[in-house]
Amino acid sequence: MDRLDREILGILQEDARISYRDLGARVGLSANAAGDRVRRMRRDGVIRGFTVIVDPAADTRSGLVVFIDVSLRLDTTNEEFERSVLMLPGITEVVHVTGGHDYLVRATAADPGALDALLRRLKREAGVAHSNTRIALRAAPKH
Repeated sequence: MDRLDREILGILQEDARISYRDLGARVGLSANAAGDRVRRMRRDGVIRGFTVIVDPAADTRSGLVVFIDVSLRLDTTNEEFERSVLMLPGITEVVHVTGGHDYLVRATAADPGALDALLRRLKREAGVAHSNTRIALRAAPKH
């Protein structure tokens, strides 16, 4: 990867839908040359894919989007927790973190009752001693 590839990656992270013509114009290449570089980076695994980021408030199908700070019981290992929590419905991300908690879990729940059931299962089945849950109200748009 060279300086142009890194510049292209930065632009694509801001707007993955930019045309090759506009991308090339921003980095001083033709549309074909910009497209060739993007295709090469995809083929080489540098670019693993493109995604859509949806505002949780706009996605009415997913219900609640929640962030759960988790502290494990003393008898629960990280490996046991990770294996268990990833089997639960609605879990979208599990991150081992520093600070006052052991993990940050991102999940979706259809409604408050489903969130309550998820929290109970985390404690019963995944070895969670304490949790602190926050509900996403909206996501700020990335410009």
